[in-house]
Amino acid sequence: MTKKVKPVKIVGFVLTFLIALSVLVPIIWLFVSSFKTDVGVIQYPPKFFPTEWTLKQYQHVTKSIPIFKMAKNTFIFAGAVTVISVFFDSMAGYAFARMNFKGSKLIFSIILLTMMVPFQIIMTPLYIEVYKLNLLDTYAGLILPRATSAFGIYMMRSFFAGLPKSIEESGRMDGMGEFRIYWSLMLPLCKPAIASLGIFHFMNNWNDLLYPLMLTSSADKRTLSAGLAVLVGNKVIKYGPTLAATMISLAPLLILYIFCQKYFVEGIATAGMKE
Repeated sequence: MTKKVKPVKIVGFVLTFLIALSVLVPIIWLFVSSFKTDVGVIQYPPKFFPTEWTLKQYQHVTKSIPIFKMAKNTFIFAGAVTVISVFFDSMAGYAFARMNFKGSKLIFSIILLTMMVPFQIIMTPLYIEVYKLNLLDTYAGLILPRATSAFGIYMMRSFFAGLPKSIEESGRMDGMGEFRIYWSLMLPLCKPAIASLGIFHFMNNWNDLLYPLMLTSSADKRTLSAGLAVLVGNKVIKYGPTLAATMISLAPLLILYIFCQKYFVEGIATAGMKE
């Protein structure tokens, strides 16, 4: 006797397939279109696959802007911010979740309120601050203002709050200090949250345009997003090189997410747990 498939499951499968298709098709189109000729990119009616495969668009990008130097700058900027921010976010999240100190609720509420402030409001004060510190157009000027984030603190606090109190109590019985309890006992249990927060920070800073464009003025420190803005906004828009440059910028993020999606989904699913 064959088992009947419920209509709900069929509908769910079809919807999942359509959503996946709507996400994948633009990425595939971007990839194959970056190998088209200038005529093939703008031809009408458009063809999904190129009639002639070429690397000219990528060659144009490498000649127009220092794309690989910008990629290196972006790796340094996004990577350093990710490591530093995850460290400080987790420390602050642990303190707010597991330590009772005067004014903790008020301070945490103020931190959450900063999430509602648009970046455009703090642009000018931030620029003046970085300028006064003589950090414009430097790696330090890009990294230090993002050494921590309100979202990261909130996410790590939620995760730490869901862990049993018996873990830290056993550490105190063994004579451990607060930092050692955080570092040796609590932090290893937060790998899913750390991975998902790290991916979030890396992707957010990798794709950011306005922030690095504001704090850098030379190609030596400019990131990929800022470089793409210069490429696209330079006189006439050339769609072929723009597609190729976008593909270069997008590829590392796709690879990162493919290998880390398990931790990302697990971290997001468990970050909201409470004891």
